[in-house]
Amino acid sequence: MDLGLRGKVVVVTGGSKGIGKGIAASFLQEGAKVAIIARNQASLEEAKAELGSVSLYQADVTNQDQRKKVFDAIIKDFKQIDILINNAGGSNGSTIAETDLALFEEAMQLNFFSAVECSKLVLPIMKEKKSGVIINISSVFGRESGGKPTYNSAKAAMISFTKSMADEVIKDGIRVNGVAPGSILHPTGNWQRRLEENPEKIEKFIKDEIPAGRFGTVEEIANVVLFLASEKASWVVGATVNVDGGQSKANF
Repeated sequence: MDLGLRGKVVVVTGGSKGIGKGIAASFLQEGAKVAIIARNQASLEEAKAELGSVSLYQADVTNQDQRKKVFDAIIKDFKQIDILINNAGGSNGSTIAETDLALFEEAMQLNFFSAVECSKLVLPIMKEKKSGVIINISSVFGRESGGKPTYNSAKAAMISFTKSMADEVIKDGIRVNGVAPGSILHPTGNWQRRLEENPEKIEKFIKDEIPAGRFGTVEEIANVVLFLASEKASWVVGATVNVDGGQSKANF
């Protein structure tokens, strides 16, 4: 199926590994022009060696100055941004009682505020073209308990932001949606580390918590992102879609 993504300029934050790299790879396969942002230059270079024709931009998206500079650079280089994937994220801390407020603030900067400002930075050029797509990668734990409280709170904020922004900018031809992954296995992720540390515990987790009976893959997340980015999803506005093999306990 031709999704009509050939030649589109796509920006992926946190694009040097894991889900972000998988999303970048899938857009490249569709013929898109892809720019990936990550804070570590070595990781960016490793991603390029694997992905091939991808443009690299080193920046820490938790830093407001760096966010503005990197998007100024991308717009200068490509003259447009058609699709933004806000994927940068991560978890920290432990229980609420044992986690310093600074770690909550850090989690919000990485998982939420970076997505808010990156979205704001692409709005002028998308509004000028009367078209654009923004996709926010959140988590099933933005809807229910299960992850670390810092992460849950930030991803819940992202889901709410996705709906609010979508309703605000659809009149300008810009669609905003989200994807909420469940537990995804990839070489640089937490689940891979946990599987290596305690395979019996993780096998029990899969049996008890994931009805599909396995972890998801980055390709399965990327496939849904591609659909949402395409005109095939033209009437999907403000949704955050669970992609989780049935893991989520929510019934809405």
